This record gives sequence, structure tokens and C-alpha cells, in this order.
Amino acid sequence: MANQLIEQKLKLLPEKPGCYLMKDVNGQVIYVGKSKNLKNRVRSYFKSKQEGRRAELVRNIADYDIIVVDSDKESFLLEITLIKKYQPYYNVALKSGTGYPYIEITNERNPQTRLTSIVYKDKGYYFGPYPNVYAAQATLKFIQKVFPLRRCTGYTGRPCLYYHMGQCLGACFKEVPKEEYDEQIKKIKRFLNGDIQEVKKDLTQKMTEAASQMEFERAAELRDQLKYIEETVEKQKIISNDHTQRDIFNYYVDHSWISIQVFFLRQAKLLRRESYMFPLTDVTDPEDEMMSFIAQFYNQRNRVKPREVLVPKDLDPDTLAEAIGIPVRVPQRGQKASLLKMAKENAKLKLDDKFRLLELTDRKTKGAQAEIFKALGLPYGSYIESFDHSHIQGADPVSALVVFKDGVPFKTGYRKYKLKGEVEHQNAADEVGNTREVVRRRYTRLLKEHQRLPDLILMDGGQIQVEACEDVLRNELNLDIPVAGMVKDDKHRTNHLLYGDPFRGEEFRLIPIDPKSEGFYLMTRIQDEVHRFAITFHRQTHAKNALTSRLDSIKGIGPKTRTKLLREFGSLKKIKEASIDDLRKAGLTLPQAQAVKLSL
Repeated sequence: MANQLIEQKLKLLPEKPGCYLMKDVNGQVIYVGKSKNLKNRVRSYFKSKQEGRRAELVRNIADYDIIVVDSDKESFLLEITLIKKYQPYYNVALKSGTGYPYIEITNERNPQTRLTSIVYKDKGYYFGPYPNVYAAQATLKFIQKVFPLRRCTGYTGRPCLYYHMGQCLGACFKEVPKEEYDEQIKKIKRFLNGDIQEVKKDLTQKMTEAASQMEFERAAELRDQLKYIEETVEKQKIISNDHTQRDIFNYYVDHSWISIQVFFLRQAKLLRRESYMFPLTDVTDPEDEMMSFIAQFYNQRNRVKPREVLVPKDLDPDTLAEAIGIPVRVPQRGQKASLLKMAKENAKLKLDDKFRLLELTDRKTKGAQAEIFKALGLPYGSYIESFDHSHIQGADPVSALVVFKDGVPFKTGYRKYKLKGEVEHQNAADEVGNTREVVRRRYTRLLKEHQRLPDLILMDGGQIQVEACEDVLRNELNLDIPVAGMVKDDKHRTNHLLYGDPFRGEEFRLIPIDPKSEGFYLMTRIQDEVHRFAITFHRQTHAKNALTSRLDSIKGIGPKTRTKLLREFGSLKKIKEASIDDLRKAGLTLPQAQAVKLSL
């Protein structure tokens, strides 16, 4: 719901391209977006139904600003600039950083190879990211054995252990010529980019020489290195004829959701892929969303840019290239077009799987709830509410309400009630009084506020609770809501529903539910959930009341001082453990603090 300020500003929105900046109550920019038509896009946030993260965003919008530009291209480039500047919380459609390791060749006088998860702008050479940290470690280990650079900490005046092992060029005790480093770095880059034939040929020759000279341990080590190449590097499928590092983006849209696939081609192979899915608003163009996504994708700190990006034909490659600083191409035919098609097929598969999973889940949960309504002879209803009470020998009575919507807990509908109690005797009549009180309070309020009533009420109890609930509903509130009891056997396991309406002359009857059915599992879950919710609330209430009563019995401790102690320490145990000084810091006088220490 938009506030009055926003409602007035919405009437003044122009039908022009531009960017909008959503702000919270502190004036902080929490979202930046762009549109070809600012009036339609901005109004859609407040005039259309939103769900999930977007609904949360709208709840936090206290104001907004707009910046009008001349063209959609300008709004796109401005959006990227504004996102970089403000780093809005709700623009994070991507994780900050890939979380995957890279192999780095450091940019220094005596360079070294190492693993890193952070990419710095230090002119070092970064290769990756690797989806598997073990594969990255194995590749680095191989490189350090075959193409040694520096493994030591630097000049120490004597050769290091790695030098003796042939894995360091000797920066530890001598000055290594830059040309020698450059030659090794050139070989490492060739290997990482997929040129492995020269390395295999060289290793095979060295292995043969070592074997002929009866250096069998050295020959075995070289054999293992060749095996690593054959099993780890060559095993990957070659899917490109060149070794250009490129990223491939494509997407698929259905049911107002967009699914995005990103393929990473390194060493002429598909090194890894990433998937993203999120909902679109009614007025959002998928092409605009995709353009913004790609631009934000390369704004991440740990994202190494490739040499080339491939995108589908419905995106503007020139505008994208200008925004991300990388050549962007739209392949029309051949191998690159096939890769782009493969990315789209994978995006479609991901989204289809999501909807199939939702459908299966919906079928399972709705089907379970439908079984309960069918067993009672009632038409299907979406909302079930259930009550349970809790007390200790009549002390601190509470009641709890849980709501299930289409077979799934609807936790925003849960409610807790501290009961006043209608009777004094500690017997079954207490259950009647507690039931009558909580039902009266719950549905009087729903009627007063014109809120939705449930389709079925399930009482955690037998005929006594069901009759008390129906009495209040029928005779006091004039409501015709079906009520059933969840009945337990002598082993405290739910096995039947109790249903009937004596106010209509219908006798109560026990309705069995198949214990292997989804409906039985749902009924058990409802009962367990409402019992858990009631017990948890009662424990909190009882503990708080017990603490309050102990504090009230201390001379000189009134309600205000008791509140200070509860706010500061939270529990009787912590108050007992507190020193006189701690109690005085909480706002107690010296006599009060001494009285507390002596009394607890």
C-alpha cells in the first residue's frame, strides 16, 4: 500500500524512458530500476499484486526519485552507474562474488602461481573460476611441478626445499632472469587455455629418458603427471574450435518467471555453468531484465571478464558492450549459435523443473487437505484452523491457533492467546471454558475486521471441545463453520476425526482416516504443530510469570524496577548470577541491589 506522498507523485509520472530510485524511511536508496515508460513501470510496484522479495521491497518504499533520459539505451547505462554508486540492497539478484577459486599468476618481480578466491585489479593473470576446488588444487599442483616459478618466500641466501625438488627457479638464493619467468608463464597460459599436446610430448620424452637411465622413481612421477592430463584435462569434452575465453548468456520466460543460464567456456571446454531464476513484474520486458542482469553480473568484485560474450539476438549487443567493456556478439549460425541454443534449452529445462516440482508439491499438499474434507463429506476449502490449550494445573492458561492453507502452514496467520479462564474448577470444564473463550475472541475479531473465515476448524480434543466450539459459533456468533475433533487412541496417537453437529440434530461419529494416506499425515502434522505452538508459548509465559512473581515478593522491588531487571537480564538465573555492580548498572539503587542478592 503506497503512502500519501507516493500516491500524489504517481499521478505526476511521465511516460518517458528513465531510471527510478526507491528509498526507505531513512532516505537510503534500496532499489534502482529502469524503464522505457516510467509511468507504467513505477505505478506497477504499488498498483499490482507483488509476492516474495518484491513484496518486501514495496513494503519498505517510503519515497522514490526518477531521472528522465532521452532513450532506452541511456536509461540502461544510467541504471548501471546508479547501481554501482548506491549498491542497493534489493538489486542483488546475484551473489557478491562467485565463491569459486581461481589460479593466479602474480604480477611481481619473482612471480608465483597460487589459488585465490578474490580477484584484485593488480594486473595479475587469473584463470577460472573452477567449480571444483579439488580440481583447482590438482591443476595448481601439476603446474607447480611442470612449470616451476617461485615457491619460496623470497631471497634467504640459500636454496629452499622446493628448489631441490625442481619446483622453484631459485629466487631464494639468486636473481632469476625475467626472460626465464616469461617463458614459463607463457607455457602456463598455453596449458590453461587448452594447449596440452606440447606438454604431453615433453613429459613423454622426459619419462622415456628417465626410464632409460634407470631413474624409475622420476619416470613414475612423470607417468602420474601424464595420467593427470589424460584423466582430468583431456577427459573434458571439447566444444569449441578456438581457445577464446567466452561467457554465453541465454534465457527462457514462462509464467512470469525468467530462467537464465550462463555457460563459461575456458580451454575450449565448458568449464562450468550458473543458473538463476526470479519472477518478472507485469510490465517488465524480459529483454530489459536480461540486459540489466548481464551488466550487474560483471559488476561483481570477484568476476573475471572473458574476452567475449555471446547473447541471443533480441538483446542489444552494442549497448551491452558499452556497459560491460567486453565485446558482445550475437552468433547467427555454426558452433557458437549451437552453444547459445544449448544454453536456452538448459534455461527452459530448469524453469520447467521448477514448475513441475511446484505442481507435485501443490498436488501433494492440496491432495492431502482434500482427503480430509472428502472424509467429512465437505466441499474443498483452502483454510483450516486448529486450536490447542496448555496450562499447568490450571496456572497460566494459554491457547494457540495455527492455520494451514492448502496443506501448508500459513505462519503469518498463527496466533497466541493468554486466557482469562471462565471457571475456577480444575476439571474438564476448564477445557470447555478455555475453548469457548478463545473461539469467541478469535472469530469475533475476524467478523469485526471483515477478515476471511476458515473453511474448517480442527480441535485438538474430543467431543467436549467440539461442542464448546460449535456452541459459540452457532449460538453466539451465528457462524456456520464445520468443526471436527482430532481424536487420539489410548497410546496418544491420532487415528480418527470426530464430526457431528448436535445443534442441527447430527450425532457425533468417528471418521477413520487411512493411516497410510497423505490426509492422515497432514492431520498428524496439524496436531503436532498446534501442540508445539501451544506448549512453546505456555513455557515462555509460565517462565516469565514465575520470574515476575519471585521479583514481586522482594521488598523494595516494584513494577518499574522489575521491568528494568527483565529487560537487562532476561532470566532469573542471570539475575542471580549478576553482581551488585551489575544490578546497579541496570538502574537499581544499592539497597535494591542488596535486597535482590539476599532474596534470590
